[in-house]
Amino acid sequence: MTKIEFESSIDFVADINEQKDCLMSQDPTQDNPGGLWFNIDVPKGHLFKTGDRVRVTVEKI
Repeated sequence: MTKIEFESSIDFVADINEQKDCLMSQDPTQDNPGGLWFNIDVPKGHLFKTGDRVRVTVEKI
């Protein structure tokens, strides 16, 4: 099993449509070669907001 996990802050929550939002973390300067970004769609009602710290897990199944 392959699994990657990291922690980051949410930089922006985008309103995609009536069913989902997009949680985003992006280094706007791209100066940190070790920085990990994420953009992930989530169902409405998630209660996440800009500045929240989250753990991102990607796992091959």
